[in-house]
Amino acid sequence: MKFQFNKNYLVLAHSLFLIELAIAFIIKTGFIRYTFGDYLVVILLYAILRGCTNLNVRESSIVVLLIAYGIELLQLTPFLTYFNLQDSFTAKLIFGSTFHVSDLLAYTLGILTVIAVESSLSKLQNRQNIRLWKL
Repeated sequence: MKFQFNKNYLVLAHSLFLIELAIAFIIKTGFIRYTFGDYLVVILLYAILRGCTNLNVRESSIVVLLIAYGIELLQLTPFLTYFNLQDSFTAKLIFGSTFHVSDLLAYTLGILTVIAVESSLSKLQNRQNIRLWKL
């Protein structure tokens, strides 16, 4: 893995981060806060990873999914207590505090969306390259 900056992914990451902040501070309960926020967070992490490294779509997707699953599985343990962060609003916001299988599903759907969009963009780019080549 090599560090390599991609402006498009970093702009996407910045935009998603602002949306995540709005969700976290404005919406206190419900589907948007819990499920859609989890769906977006893996897309955000993916955009950060692709914006800062030369990892490909598959590698980035796997890394992000492993991070998301790992943090969710940590919620089965009292890990915030181990680090004396059980009362920290920020730690609970970032790491969560309760395990939900639905979160794993949201993470998976987020990564599947990323793969579908990346695949579509790649096909579109290939078509455009072929058209330019024929001219």
